[in-house]
Formats: sequence, structure tokens, C-alpha cells
Amino acid sequence: MASRQDTGSGRLDDAARAGWLYYVAGNTQDQIAAKLGVSRQSAQRLVSLAMSEGLIRVRVDHPIAACLDLAAKLRSRFALDLVEVVPSSPDSPSTTLGIAEAGAAEIERRLKSTEPVVMAIGTGRTLKAAIEQLPAMDCPQHKVVSLTGNISPDGSAAFYNVIFTMADRINARSFPMPLPVIASSPEEREMLLGQPMIQPTLALAARADVTFVGIGDLGPKAPLYVDGFITEAELKALQKAGAVAEIVGWVFDRDGKLIEGITNDRVASAPLPSRERSLVVALAMGELKLPGILAAVTRRLVNGLITDERTAAALLAAG
Repeated sequence: MASRQDTGSGRLDDAARAGWLYYVAGNTQDQIAAKLGVSRQSAQRLVSLAMSEGLIRVRVDHPIAACLDLAAKLRSRFALDLVEVVPSSPDSPSTTLGIAEAGAAEIERRLKSTEPVVMAIGTGRTLKAAIEQLPAMDCPQHKVVSLTGNISPDGSAAFYNVIFTMADRINARSFPMPLPVIASSPEEREMLLGQPMIQPTLALAARADVTFVGIGDLGPKAPLYVDGFITEAELKALQKAGAVAEIVGWVFDRDGKLIEGITNDRVASAPLPSRERSLVVALAMGELKLPGILAAVTRRLVNGLITDERTAAALLAAG
């Protein structure tokens, strides 16, 4: 008969227990081994398993002076209402590491409010990574609304539309946008947005108290292109027109101005909520996204930013 540790669920139970003993209770690996009745090597493997399986989520609560200084400078330089800068990992190519965790913490903080909040959510890899960090929550007082359509060109659910992932994690009323991300024509877009079932969702998005979005670059591996929402010819046309980035499908140049025509006249996303009366926070980092982030904060397409040290320093050098 298999022992409890040999079964999948039993081993994860032991890993969670070992992780709790190590990270929360402050036990050494020798102490964990003694308490669980395993060898020190087994205790070490269980702690590692707890981390690799996502059973343990670590947050650094101590404010890092360099990050605080960069955040203060960004807030002042670009008149931002919220800035958080996380440490950069020297050798990591990830464009989500650190900011996904920080974004999740900010989203969680908003959801913990006892006062009703309307939260609008964009799409993309970074936001998906952030939402996956959220704990299970009970938030019936809040409303969460998607800014963008959730249907891919082939009719399937858009993989990086996070409204459904969020609905699985929190008990709040969610309002998806049952539309294609980009319509086949401007006429189809107008027809779709004019549907009675869509109008309340657009109105709700417009009055969001807080919004979280990602910023997609328009380089050779632009998410809009890689994920099949635009063709290679459309990508090249956008690049030729000066496009550097997009937010929920809305493509803009390095001055933060929307590109006329091409794909913007077919985007079925809601407009970004007013930055004058609400908070619109971008989660973005990395060299490829730098022109888009700079344009977004300079033009005030967003008034909040969660980024990393390297990107923050580059923004200050360029701005």
C-alpha cells in the first residue's frame, strides 16, 4: 500500500505543512524534519515543492529605499496618482516577475474594501499572472467589469482575458464583454456596441473607480499579432503609422495619440475610464514596452503605474 507521502494529495499536504512551518512558523529544516518524522533531505524537498507548486506566496513587506526613491520621482515627473516600483531580477527575462505580485497585492487591497467598488480589468499576460496570484475572496459588494471583448478570431474564449479567471477567485458580480476583441469591420463594431445587452456593461466600465490594464508592445512579437487578433499586414501598417503599443487593443504612437483607422476603428473595447475622476493603473515593465509605457504616462492614458527598477530608471532618463 502506498504511504501517505507517496500519494499526490498527501504529498502536497505535507509540502504545505512543511512550507507553513518554514515560512510562517520560522522553523529550521532540521526542526521540520523532526516534526514531520522525515529526513532533513525530505524536509528540504517538501519546502521546495511547496514553493514550486505555488502553495506558498511570499511578499516582501519591507520598503526598499531605492524603489521608493524611483517611485517618488516617477510620481512627481509624470504627475501620477499611484506608483509602485519593485526590485529588478538581474538575470530574469520575465516581463511579469515582481509586478504581477505587486499588482495582485494592489488588486487585493482594493477588493478588501467594505465600500462597494467598481473595478475595470483589461487583458494580457501580466494581468493574467497578477490575477492568478489572488487568494480566494468573498466580495459580493463589488462589481468587476471587463474593458475588452473575450472572443478570439476563431470563436474561442480569448486566453488572456482575465475576467473569468477573476470570477473563479472572488465572489463578486462580474461583467464580461461578450464581443470579439476586434470586429471584422467598423460597421460590425458599431452594430455590436449598440446591442442593448452591451450598453450597461459599457456604462459600468465608464464609471469604474479603479482600473487595471497591461500595455502590449507593437514589435515583431506583438501580443495582438501573436495571439491572432491582427494580421502581419496590419501589424506592419500600424508600425509604419508610428504605433508603439496598445492598451486593451487601442493602438497609440510614442506621443500617446491613437492611430487613426487600420485597426482602431474596429476595436470593440470600452474606452479607458476617465483619469480625472478615477484611477487607471498599468502593470508593465521591460525594454520592449518602454516606448509604450512612456507614451502612456506622458499622455496620461494611465495615472497609475506598477513597474520594476530598470524600467523606472529608463523612464526617468527618457522623460
